[in-house]
Amino acid sequence: MKENIRNINGASSTSKRKNRYDILRQVLIGFIVISLLNMAISYLFYTPKMHHIANKNRELVLKYEILQSRIASIQSKVNEIRHRDHYVYRPLFSSDTLALQGVYTPYPDSKYSMLAGNEYSELMISTWHALDAATRQAYAASRSLDELQILAKDKEKMSLAIPAIWPIDRTRLKAFYAFGVRKKHPILKIRTMHKGVDMSTDYGVPVYATGDGVIEKVDQGKRRRGYGRQIVINHKFGYKTRYAHLQKMFVKEGDKVQRGQLIGEVGSTGGSTGPHLHYEVLHLGRNVNPVNYFNRNMTSDEYRQLMENMKYNSDLETLDGTTHEN
Repeated sequence: MKENIRNINGASSTSKRKNRYDILRQVLIGFIVISLLNMAISYLFYTPKMHHIANKNRELVLKYEILQSRIASIQSKVNEIRHRDHYVYRPLFSSDTLALQGVYTPYPDSKYSMLAGNEYSELMISTWHALDAATRQAYAASRSLDELQILAKDKEKMSLAIPAIWPIDRTRLKAFYAFGVRKKHPILKIRTMHKGVDMSTDYGVPVYATGDGVIEKVDQGKRRRGYGRQIVINHKFGYKTRYAHLQKMFVKEGDKVQRGQLIGEVGSTGGSTGPHLHYEVLHLGRNVNPVNYFNRNMTSDEYRQLMENMKYNSDLETLDGTTHEN
């Protein structure tokens, strides 16, 4: 009897477990079916969630398009400022264009790598490229205007400081050699940058300061190398001038000089094999072409004649066959 009861209880327990498994299986199957149906509906039909996402994406694209329009407007304004800076303000103050290294160089693509990998990457990356470029150019324009503001405060002093006359008497000039890259250095025999101009003339020809300033450097130089005896004048307002290969020097460091004041005599010291003056103009630490300043006290015919007579040959040979290092 007891054994029959145990058999009945065991069968009942097995039946219950089976029922639970059946229910669980049905629940799992139902969940899978519902999930598949949901996926199918989402794929085949436009659900409220998808509609919300699509709206957000459209808003994002619209915001980027508005941003691009504003960037283009800013860039247009910056271009106008740069144009006035180059062609109005700078000529008014007789000042060279401000040069900031790398300001027009695009950032590397790695800066925008985090934006890659989706359907809107091209839109986002192009927008940020434009924004970064406009930001850099706006910074350059701001720096330039800051400098012009300083110059405007004391225009009279600046007009006297800017190197604006010839450093020697033009009637004593025998040959003139240009600023710029030389294909072949006359002594080193390599491609070099000629940082100034060479004025071939006689020994002892007077050399004059081309603008008001303070003597920053008086250097005896090396016997057969470099600039030889040289004078550097700090004119302030970002300008300096260098007078090299001198025979005699009549000033000392710290002296104040005025435009047209005698400061030395032409020689052939340092890396030179003939009498000449090597003359440089530096603006904000960068060598600029001195010719751009000579025409301030020249007639148009004199300036045109200088351009026609200027020598650009690679060896910088003078009329009597001498050569210059600088």
